[in-house]
Amino acid sequence: MRIKRTTPTSGITRRTRLTAVATGLVAAAAIAIPHASAADTATFSAAELKSASGSVLKADIPGTAWAVDSKTNRVVVTVDSTVSQAEIAQIKQEAGGNADALTIKRTEGKFQKYIAGGDAIYASSWRCSLGFNVRDSAGNYYFLTAGHCTDGAGTWYSNSARTTVLGPTAGSSFPTNDYGLVRYTNTSITKSGTAGNTDITSAGTPSVGTTVTRDGSTTGIHSGRVTALNATVNYGGGDIVYGMIQTTVCAEPGDSGGALYGTNGVAYGLTSGGSGNCTSGGTTFFQPVVEALNAYGVSVF
Repeated sequence: MRIKRTTPTSGITRRTRLTAVATGLVAAAAIAIPHASAADTATFSAAELKSASGSVLKADIPGTAWAVDSKTNRVVVTVDSTVSQAEIAQIKQEAGGNADALTIKRTEGKFQKYIAGGDAIYASSWRCSLGFNVRDSAGNYYFLTAGHCTDGAGTWYSNSARTTVLGPTAGSSFPTNDYGLVRYTNTSITKSGTAGNTDITSAGTPSVGTTVTRDGSTTGIHSGRVTALNATVNYGGGDIVYGMIQTTVCAEPGDSGGALYGTNGVAYGLTSGGSGNCTSGGTTFFQPVVEALNAYGVSVF
């Protein structure tokens, strides 16, 4: 069975930052940047692109996400609706002589973690989604979900009344990464190797342009395509994650931790956060699942 996480129960201010990845999102539109036409055709070295990326990180503006686009030879910086023109100017100022290596794109909504694969899973005060069921070499069963879901969570349940125990958090990594592991202690629970309606048989890394599918407990199954790899996302409050898969798949609060996969049965990622909703669309980021599998020494089945 699979599960997910949502926003914290009212009154749990500690979990405000875990609010999940979604607030209405629309297609990203490039912000006009007063570059000279020569800059549009400039070629930037790997060192210059790395320096430009580092400048965005140093500016530390919440609501920003960035990744190198090898086709345009630029660092594409996606900014949400909370980022002001003054803050965009601050990012470019921080980049200095490498400012022309930045392409700024605006997206509506606010980047946030989607707390609320798969089936709904419940911690003490919030709901998320189960990503992938996995097992270790000894045959013990676990499931993967988002690290911002497992952060501070003890026991997990399969129902909102919290009467059916799944098991305890066995590992958690957030921020920097966004993955967590829960160990099944309830032997009566069926551990399916599927995500949505797809049998998951392996794990891998998608390419830019790959069509992918996400499953979550709030919005169910939705598809889109990969727009960037190795993206960095600043959710604010010190919650910065690295190496994310950036996509056009929509998601909403409670979808956090849910599975990202291909129709070929390859597991790709765990829902982290983004901006948007499944009515207007959105930008959603995913923790690569291969990294989580390697970190815990488990595999999909």
